Amino acid sequence: MLILRGTIRLPEFTAEVDVTAPISGIVGLFGPSGHGKTTLLRMAAGLERGHDAYVEYDGEVWQDDANGIFVPPHRRHLGFVFQDARLFPHLTAGGNLDYAARRAKSGRADLTQDQVIEILDLGPLLHRRVQDLSGGETQRVAIGRALVSRPRLLLMDEPLSALDLRRKMEILPYIERLRDEMDLPVLYVTHSLDELSRLADHVLLIRDGSVVAEGAVPEVMQRMDLGPMLGRFEAGVIVEGPIVAHDPAYAMTDLAIGDQILRMPGIDAELGTIVRIRIRARDVSIAIEQPAGLSIRNALRTRITEIFEEDGAFAEVLMDLEGTGLRSRITRESVDRLGLEPGMPVFALIKSSAVDRRLIPGGGKRSRDNKDGVIPNT
Repeated sequence: MLILRGTIRLPEFTAEVDVTAPISGIVGLFGPSGHGKTTLLRMAAGLERGHDAYVEYDGEVWQDDANGIFVPPHRRHLGFVFQDARLFPHLTAGGNLDYAARRAKSGRADLTQDQVIEILDLGPLLHRRVQDLSGGETQRVAIGRALVSRPRLLLMDEPLSALDLRRKMEILPYIERLRDEMDLPVLYVTHSLDELSRLADHVLLIRDGSVVAEGAVPEVMQRMDLGPMLGRFEAGVIVEGPIVAHDPAYAMTDLAIGDQILRMPGIDAELGTIVRIRIRARDVSIAIEQPAGLSIRNALRTRITEIFEEDGAFAEVLMDLEGTGLRSRITRESVDRLGLEPGMPVFALIKSSAVDRRLIPGGGKRSRDNKDGVIPNT
């Protein structure tokens, strides 16, 4: 576990920090800008002093200001990827990797430099000057440099925030590949729900320097009480399942959610690949009877578990979909007219076009129960 305790003092607020995070997969630190996420990351790295800090990683105390213990950043063996890549401009991309390799901790059985180059597709960039790299290429080299140093923990501080949408979509698959192929824990700071939904396994929601909620990403995103922090307009849930069919005639893909099928625009991935998608509450309608004569192709059987009515016109309805939470944002009038109440079976209507293909991993893990891509009976 990673334990962070101390006092964050920023111009806007002072907060007592008490964070315990798992050290596996990607742990997202999510919240609005200016609420202490980067400060927490810098505390873990030993780059912030004066916070009466206590930092412990995997049973090893890195910092205990009360007892005069401080392990300097270079001895913590961390990789750090900043918003601005901070590559050495006088070196080529390959030169930046070589610099990190010379300072890597010896004896660690991590990926070799050649393996890092292969995973991040850095081969064509090695002889290019830093000034000649695009934004996405620069960040890939920065990630590669951090990995070549063979860190125990990788810290990423909004690494995609300076990139436009196209560049973000280019680099996200590389970060996914690191998550899926490397046994390296990552602390990932972001204020993007899209990045959080697609990349993170565990999340800490940070507000005013404090953790207001934490847990597995799908579970946290189902919580109605976190709507204001997650954003009412962007609120939604994460749904995962294996690809069970492709329909090339209509360029569509079928995703299995339990015993039901979610049909969405086609993606380039093998049968059996586990796909994670985010479905926004605003894109889900509700019917109390099996609908007919609609252009909406997804009418999934669900059961209402919770209804949260706001002060204004809207209400949020949480439904159980094959053991997964699904949210719908509708009007309070619709709740009354349909007679909706917890425990009621309903159909969740989801437009296929509402699933944004840019946010879907193009590859990923294969289903343990569907390794060979066999289409189950549905």
